[in-house]
Amino acid sequence: MTSHAQHPAPFQRNALAPGLLAAIVLFLAPVLFQTSWAAVVLYVAAIGALIVAWFALQARQWWWTVVFGVVAVLWNPVFPFAFDGPVWTAAQFVAAVAFLVAGAVIKSPRS
Repeated sequence: MTSHAQHPAPFQRNALAPGLLAAIVLFLAPVLFQTSWAAVVLYVAAIGALIVAWFALQARQWWWTVVFGVVAVLWNPVFPFAFDGPVWTAAQFVAAVAFLVAGAVIKSPRS
């Protein structure tokens, strides 16, 4: 019986964990905005967007940096926009999916 050596993947997905966390919070956002946790949604989404944007920049996938720069601005907790209604609810879902996709596709060479 031959043993096949396990080699680590030649790349790493640094944006996966922050993308998953932000996506979970954004999927729960319609419920959380009805409670006192609304500010937490804004903080997690904005900080997660900045982290994912940074990893995208490091991976030389600048287009994701633009996407998450916009997310960081729209979900910023310092000067929050007064968005509400079905469009804002849909935006939460779209942003959550963007976090999931970016977490899956942003990868950089393992160092």
